[in-house]
Amino acid sequence: MILSSGPSSYEKGIKMKILKGIMPPIATPFENDEIAINKLENNFSKWNKTGLSGYVVMGSNGESVFLQRDEKLRLIEAVKNNITDDKLLIAGAGSDSIKETVSLSNDCADRGADFALILTPSFYKSEMKPGAYIKYFTAVADKTKIPVIIYNVPKFTGVDIEAETVAQLAAHENIAGIKNSTENLRQTAELVAMTPADFATITGTGSVLYTSLTVGAIGGILALANIAPDECVLIQNLVEDGKHGEALEIQRRLLPVNKAITAKYGVAGLKAAMDMLGYYGGEPRSPLSALGDSEKKLLRQILASSKLLNE
Repeated sequence: MILSSGPSSYEKGIKMKILKGIMPPIATPFENDEIAINKLENNFSKWNKTGLSGYVVMGSNGESVFLQRDEKLRLIEAVKNNITDDKLLIAGAGSDSIKETVSLSNDCADRGADFALILTPSFYKSEMKPGAYIKYFTAVADKTKIPVIIYNVPKFTGVDIEAETVAQLAAHENIAGIKNSTENLRQTAELVAMTPADFATITGTGSVLYTSLTVGAIGGILALANIAPDECVLIQNLVEDGKHGEALEIQRRLLPVNKAITAKYGVAGLKAAMDMLGYYGGEPRSPLSALGDSEKKLLRQILASSKLLNE
């Protein structure tokens, strides 16, 4: 989806990057409750050697709700300085406030972000009907310098945008896709079927990466890709090559890992797994707590049995 008019960077003739592939919503490293840029650089020295197509900053796994605005902008700058131009940089910039969402999105764009990942507004849940989503995302997309990706994550927001609503929003020239963080394969298939070919449907759940790709998703923004980037990329490559048996075998092997770092242990589990696998995870920011010793022992066993960790 290439913009024909509007946002400033596209008025200068810059072609929008293509949304496709596997991207981790990167964990934010902290030391003494401050963002540790040097640890971030260490993680990128490993991630950049893989086939990841880009990175999401300030996603749910990046503890975005615990970050101050200036920290968010420093993160964008740091990530931009640690990736090559061919990698996508997606900024999690959504809030219930349209003005704040537009402002943060544009500040991120000025620092090199290619897309803005915008969470569905959710505070007034009973009012979040199709008309409200149309009004919100249209108002945001009309004023952002970079294209918008809708972020649907009912687990955290308690609301779920319908495929019919997304289909209407897909007609907007500055709304490029949706990250669907549910295990609802029917919904993902509907999103693919009801939107134009240049609208990107991206799965946000590692447990359904294989199946989402088979119904037309163009990739995944996955917590799992923080610690198993090569495996996630390989699943997509195998599906595209028609080698479904091999892709499914890897997907099944990684299911316990994905469950551990999302549903079971959450951000603390992801960060602990990163530490075990040679990345820097560190502790989550308060009020979240790090894993205890017994939980770490179980997590280590899961990583070993899934062939991610050599014991």
